Order: sequence, then structure tokens, then C-alpha cells
Amino acid sequence: MKSLLSKLFIVAFIFCSIISAKAQITLHTIGDSTMATYDENTSDIRGWGMMFQQFFNTGVTVNNRAKNGASSKSFYMEAPYWTTVKQQIKSGDYVIIQFAHNDEKNGGLDGGTDAANPINGTDYRGTNPQTTYKEYLRKYIDETRALNATPVLATSLCRKYFSGGTITRKGLHDLGPDFSLPATDHTYDYAYAMKEVAVEKGVLLIDLTTLTKNLVESYGDAASTAQLYVSADSTHPTALLGTLTARLCAQEMVKQNILASYINTSSDVLINPTACDFGDAYTGQTITKEVTITGFDLTPAAGAFSLSVDNGFLIAANKTDTFSSSINMNYTGGNLAFTKFYISITQSAGGNKTGTLTVTNGAVTKKVPLTANFITLTGGTEVNLIWGLTANDSYVLQGPAIAVDQSHTGMSVQSYAAPANSQTASTTWPAASGYDTTRKTQRNDPQGGSWPAGEIDEVSTRYTQFGISPAAGTELNVDLISLYVGGAGGNGMRCRISYSVDDFVTTSVVGELQSMTSNTMYAVSKIPVLKVPYGKTLKVRVYPWYNTTSATTGKRICLSDVRIHGVALPATNLATDDFSKNQLKWIVKDGFIKIENAPSNSKITIYDLTGKQVQESSILNDNSSLESPKVNGIYIAKVESEDGVKTIKFLVQ
Repeated sequence: MKSLLSKLFIVAFIFCSIISAKAQITLHTIGDSTMATYDENTSDIRGWGMMFQQFFNTGVTVNNRAKNGASSKSFYMEAPYWTTVKQQIKSGDYVIIQFAHNDEKNGGLDGGTDAANPINGTDYRGTNPQTTYKEYLRKYIDETRALNATPVLATSLCRKYFSGGTITRKGLHDLGPDFSLPATDHTYDYAYAMKEVAVEKGVLLIDLTTLTKNLVESYGDAASTAQLYVSADSTHPTALLGTLTARLCAQEMVKQNILASYINTSSDVLINPTACDFGDAYTGQTITKEVTITGFDLTPAAGAFSLSVDNGFLIAANKTDTFSSSINMNYTGGNLAFTKFYISITQSAGGNKTGTLTVTNGAVTKKVPLTANFITLTGGTEVNLIWGLTANDSYVLQGPAIAVDQSHTGMSVQSYAAPANSQTASTTWPAASGYDTTRKTQRNDPQGGSWPAGEIDEVSTRYTQFGISPAAGTELNVDLISLYVGGAGGNGMRCRISYSVDDFVTTSVVGELQSMTSNTMYAVSKIPVLKVPYGKTLKVRVYPWYNTTSATTGKRICLSDVRIHGVALPATNLATDDFSKNQLKWIVKDGFIKIENAPSNSKITIYDLTGKQVQESSILNDNSSLESPKVNGIYIAKVESEDGVKTIKFLVQ
């Protein structure tokens, strides 16, 4: 096998001129899980889209909107995805379109257009490469062009399906062998179908299938298994393969003059991310960020890089190491092998935190800005919502909030029992839970009771959901989402737990389990810095799938103790506001509230700052008067009418 570094850097970047950072272009990437962004604290997968930004200068921003489990059809049809991407596209932007992995779900057959009622029990995401698949590619192309942006097609990176030293046709997204078709027959070849659409529509195409085939074959089966693909399957890339695929794509873009003048021409050290934003954290919380580094054609040819951070940031080569202000990395042969390292930060006071990562070997110096924001929660009222899930789906709610009932999509409750629901097996719980083997859980089945074959990632139309909304006049600051989750009936259960406050237009991950031992419950938790405004709902979804080569029954996803915790504070965006046709006037005086210009037949309800209703609802007309609360303090009024819902914060004194 060739040396790792020779394969990493076999092709040098072409020299390109530097373009002013003022010419801002967004490069939108849409596709499936091999391109998607992952939380490095919950998964070893690194989609190539999340590694792409390091190969562009400041004139291009990568907006990676790839979605786990998406096909060309489902990404187009389901509301949170293509519809919202189009809203982000502006004139002059570019869109890279990569689909195939999940289009293959039915072996080249179309699954229909109704997710709830797929054709003959097929997976609705599946497309026929000659018909439906091409139709959706054309839609993306036409709709991108209608926005005065430039579409670019990209065939999907190959799967690690080896026969001897060669990737098989199925690994190259050609399902022809399933139909005993010769290699010259491209009827069920998705990469070939995309190339035909590119010619038909006059669109530039990047053949990532062939590029990654050559790369993976150069490593060989054993090395690819060890370095390029995650251990759970032969499809999802590690950080190394994600980076190499992104680099191959950037190199091909240079060759085809696609944003070529914006490509990062660095020939020494590449660091990803190019700007390290830790996001928000609560005071006292330690947050950690994964960073990768690669070096080639270095001078001197052997030496060491010093990686240092300042202003309270700390660095370590591994998450389990002691973090300090600096580490060293040795290199030889003019190359620094692709390496991951970690930076952490904590702060006891609220406010922004900035620092710098400095990487140098004396001859080459790179600097990466570090930013974090720490938030202090003071005052407010504790909110704690928990679904025990031992006998039913009821919940216990403490504090000013509104619980959203558990719901199922593409799933149903099979029973409430211990995961090991037999006399011969027992359930293993985390020691911290304090539960014994008899503890019951909610056992859930997929719709129809059968888990389909060949699933290696979440299905967007199969999940169970929990939710919470702030009480009237409050905002909810969530500081914990947690649950226990396990599999019953076999070791193939997998799941991802995600949350969103915008109906999954944007998604964050609580945790994911790519390996689960049967009859074992796992603790999953996350401390998000998450503000849920009044009028919004936090939704938490558990997406399960079962790793099996043939459809199987009798396997259940088991849930227990789903918890959402936070602090309710007065909403910060409350004010006397205009209705679409009326200017509401509000005067509190002498124990009464005088209201003018209220919409006819509107309803008013008054709450205190904990979200508790303190007065019965009243009906308002143009000019009304009602008694004010008896106790001095700040109150929230909610006025509902055909013109909308408005909230008003007022003082009684």
C-alpha cells in the first residue's frame, strides 16, 4: 500500500489569484449523510460537506445543508429541506447537488411520492435512476437557475464494497448486477444517470464516484476499513475520508474552473475549521472542539510543529489527555500526517471569550481565531418535564411551560415492559440510574412491525417525538435534554436523538448510538444552550433504525425517562405592538386597565411572570375597560384576535 502521505497529497493545487473578500459567494451543498454535518462529540462520522470550508478563501462561505437519510426525492419533498435552502440562495451563489445512496433503497424501484403510503410497502425515498431520480435532479437544476445561481452536479462517493482489490459496481452506485445486467448496461446506474442529466441540462459535473474509487482502491480494503470508513458500515466517511473527498472535489473544481480563483492554494498546512467558533455555553461549562491539521511539502523536511492557544483556551492531542496551553507534533519527509486534536474552554463569568490557535514550525505559521460566548442564567423559575414511560405516555411537568404530548410517526407503542421481556434474559441499566432489571420501558415498533433491510441511517419519516413550549409571556432557557434508550430483541438497533425549535429546518443532535447491545439501556444527554422564545416549540425526536441484511420483526426501540429541563424567564421581546389594522392603546390606572383600538371580539388573558393565569379571559371590543390585578408587579397580557396574537408586558403599582 502506498504511504498515507503520498496518497493524501498526490495532486497539488493549481495556483490561483486571490480575490477580494468583499465578493461574497455562498456555496450551498445538498445531499445525504455522506455529506452532512455531524456533532464531533456524538459521532465519528464526518460528512465531506463539513470539511469543505478549509479549501476556500474568505470570498466563499460553505452552507452545508445535506441531511442524513435523504434521497433526491425526500430532500425535495419534505418541508424542512430544499424549500428552506432555496430561501437562502441569492444571485451569484452555487449549489452542489449530490444524491444516490438513499435513492437506491428499493433496488432501483420508485417508492412513490407519499411517505405515509409508499408503493407496495417500499421505502418511499427510493427512485428509479432513469425516471424519478432524473426528474428530481432536473428540478434542483431548474429551480437553482431560476434564482440566478449556478447548479453543479456531484456523483456520490463510493461505498467500500471490495471484490479483490477493486470496488464493485454496487459500490459505484450501479445496481445492474442485481438484475444480471452486463457492465455495459447502465439502466440502474445512478452515477451514469446523473452524468446524462448533466449533458442534457448543460450542467458541470464532478465525478466523485470515480475520484473516491481511485482513492479507496489505492488504500486497499484493510487500510480503508481502518482509516477511511467508520466501523459501523462501509458507507460513512471518517474525518480523513471526509477531508480527502472535500479536497478531491476542490481540486476538480479548479480543473473545471468552478470558483477556481477562490480555492485555497495553501501548499503547506491546512487546518479545519479555519475559524473555531465554540458557540454558546453556560458559565462553568467546559466545551470542547475537534480540529484537524494536515501538512505537506514542508520546509524543513523534518521537524516539529508547536500548537499553542492563549487567553484561557486549552489544547490536547486526545480528549482523554490533560489539556494544557500547547502541544507538539513531529513530522518527517516534508509531510505532517492528517491528525485530529482538541481545544477546550470554560469560564465562570458571562460574556464573550476570544483567543488564537497558533501553529508554527518556525518556517510556517498559521493562526486560527477562537471564539466562545458564555451565558449566565439568573433568576427565573425552574422548569422540569419528564416522561417516565413505564406504563403510559403521561408526563410530569413542574414550572411555567406547556408540555407537548408524545407522538409517533411511522411507529407505534408495542408494550410497556422491560427490554428483556422474558424469564431467561435480564436488562442492564447504567449504574447511575439506580434501576433494576424489572424496570419497565416504552417498547416501540416500526409501522407494520417490520424493520426494513439495508438501513444504515435515520429515516426522516420514522420517529417518536416529545416537546415543550414556554408559558405565555415567558421564554424557556433549556439546559438539559436527557433520556434512556435501548434495543430489545437483537443487537442491531441504532438511533439518533435530535432537537429543533424550527420544525427541523435546523437540527442539533443530543446523541447517537451506532452500536447497541440487546437488552441494554444507554444514558444519552446533552447540555444545550438553547433559548425557546414564546410562541415556539422545542421538539425532541428519536430516530431509530435496525442494522439488518433482511427485513426483521420482534425488535424494539425502548425509551425511558425522557427529560427536558430549563429555566423560565420573562420574554424579552414583549412590547405594545401594532395589530395589522389597529394601534392598541393600553393605560393602567386606579385599579383598571383602559384599552383603546382593540380588534373587535378579541380575547385577553393575563398572566404573572411565572406563566400562571391570574385573571379569567375577557372579550374586548374597540374601547374596553377591565379590572387590573390586585397585587403590584409586572404582568403579561395576551390579546388574541383574527389579526394575530400579541403579548404586552405592563406594570401594576
